[in-house]
Amino acid sequence: MAITVNLRYTGKNGAARAFADEMTASGTVTAIRAEKGNLRYEYYLSLDDPETVLLIDAWADQASIDAHHASPMMSTIAALREKYDLHMTVERYARLEANTPDERFIRK
Repeated sequence: MAITVNLRYTGKNGAARAFADEMTASGTVTAIRAEKGNLRYEYYLSLDDPETVLLIDAWADQASIDAHHASPMMSTIAALREKYDLHMTVERYARLEANTPDERFIRK
């Protein structure tokens, strides 16, 4: 079952945006997107809070997430979080499967 993780990074003085920019410029985002099981890895800027960046991170299954967390990239990500003094909130979601009652409310 596909799993989506929403991570909100919050900092001060543009730190969350600088973090996302460095993750992209350093090639870390490209490397994560190339990992087996990664379905989506995208940053979004908040219209309500300029100090918050949302990361939508989707994986094919928990095993793919576990492999990502065990990869050397996690130390790079952790170091950048520290560098920019970011705080995080995390939410996990399972992808809506086909033919569920809620599917009739989704316009495709």
